[in-house]
Amino acid sequence: MSREGWGLMDEKPRFAADLYRGSADYYDQYRLGYPDELIGDLVRRAVGVDGGGRLLDLGCGTGQLAFALRQWFGEIWAVDQEPDMVAVVRSKATAIGDAGQIRPIVSSAETLRADSGYFDLVVIGNAFHRLDRDLVARRVFGWLKPGGYLALCWSLMAWAGEADWQRALAGTLDKWRAVLGTQSRIPANWDAPRKARPDAKVLAETGFEEAEHREFAIEHRWTLAELAGLVRSTSFLPASVLGDRSAEFDADLAASVGPHSQDSVFSETVSFAYDLARKPR
Repeated sequence: MSREGWGLMDEKPRFAADLYRGSADYYDQYRLGYPDELIGDLVRRAVGVDGGGRLLDLGCGTGQLAFALRQWFGEIWAVDQEPDMVAVVRSKATAIGDAGQIRPIVSSAETLRADSGYFDLVVIGNAFHRLDRDLVARRVFGWLKPGGYLALCWSLMAWAGEADWQRALAGTLDKWRAVLGTQSRIPANWDAPRKARPDAKVLAETGFEEAEHREFAIEHRWTLAELAGLVRSTSFLPASVLGDRSAEFDADLAASVGPHSQDSVFSETVSFAYDLARKPR
């Protein structure tokens, strides 16, 4: 449920396929991983995974869910349409000796090829709103085994909160999106279809049974450098967009957000959640 878009309403949101080009390393380093409590709860509730099942991480980014869940599956597909993201997944899998277990694939969710009834669990982290939800829901439904699960996982971003530093951060991001003319990188009405027709309705109309909604909260303390890295992991102000104005942006970030720190850190309660749906047996 990322809040990476602001602005006027468009008729229909369309996301470019290369919004994260050049940001994968920042994404891997500065995006918060899903908490152990969420991962453990998902495993207990989803499938009776015994280490031999198959997992599909769709829109995987740099594999935050794929790697967190890897010990419970014998085969994992980590799929993303951005080659930079998949390259990081491949490098990480090789480094930890899981290159045979984790299959990195460059593909959109809408065009991925997989056999019917192949997966035990499909996870989508902070990405379902960017997809053709109806098409992808139908395809996932077909890919799952009877009784298999789809988990839509998400978290709120640092600039979505109400603390003084979060408001200052959101204001700085708005300012720089205007300065650099990048407002159109994210469709202005990116969340409008979900408000008009929530994900649960899309999944129910596809044939899924609603199984569970679970929420988790963790306390996190950011440094200013980490917030600057987090911004560079986004699709609207990645390092490639900041370009030769990166130092100027960092100085402005320090001037606007820095005064709101406590002992040079910025504390927040981060909300994580997942919505679980089941393919009928």
